[in-house]
Amino acid sequence: MMGGIWDLPWWGYIAYTLLLTHITIVAVTVYLHRHQAHRAVDLHPIISHFFRFWLWLTTAMVTRQWVAVHRKHHARVETAEDPHSPVVFGIRKVLLEGAELYRAEARDPAIAEKYGHGTPDDWLERNIYSTRFEYGTPLMLVIDLILFGPLGLSIWAIQMAWIPFFAAGLVNGLGHYWGYRNYELPDASTNFMPWGILIGGEELHNNHHAFPSSAKFSSRWWELDLGWLHIRALCALGLARVKKIAPKPMRDSAKVGIDHRDRR
Repeated sequence: MMGGIWDLPWWGYIAYTLLLTHITIVAVTVYLHRHQAHRAVDLHPIISHFFRFWLWLTTAMVTRQWVAVHRKHHARVETAEDPHSPVVFGIRKVLLEGAELYRAEARDPAIAEKYGHGTPDDWLERNIYSTRFEYGTPLMLVIDLILFGPLGLSIWAIQMAWIPFFAAGLVNGLGHYWGYRNYELPDASTNFMPWGILIGGEELHNNHHAFPSSAKFSSRWWELDLGWLHIRALCALGLARVKKIAPKPMRDSAKVGIDHRDRR
């Protein structure tokens, strides 16, 4: 017995931690990223609110701020105004201080005003999720301590570090620094594998920058986009509707080069 009300075998604590962190990743990639920031998928209000509540409980991130910072990243990618580009700040700073870069940008109300349109603005958002955002994570700590005793503190610490490390650090850092590219774009976006289980498809960053409004991030048959699998499951249950996915590239085996648009 570890001192809490829920006694698990050693592997049970690992499974519990991975399950909770996976839900957080799904909330970020499906709700914040594909649903709110890019409007690639519509979510049922029940699912949308669950994700809002879960992010409040586990990350203290405000929907409007996250969406605004991400949209600014796309609008100003690889320029001095990009909130978290390793091309601008260096890979070490983005990997190690990506969460700090995000918070610094999110605190600017002008960015939320310019880029945060269309995000939730109901009573819960105005009175709890955006104004009492710092209350959720301590509540999560209390829950973990009640369930598992002192071990709950370690589980909670992993939960709190998950998004800053994997999303703010790896995706924003390696996603513009190292990996392979399916599409040649003006920015430095890359795909890096095999992190799909841990990052939910966000590692397919070059694909996403090529088609930002696509609900599906994978392009090749072997690329794993767990976020897309969750969306498909929600669609099957009538809890989501896909609005757009990327078109499939057309290839002509008789051609040896890529067609160029006639600019005359």
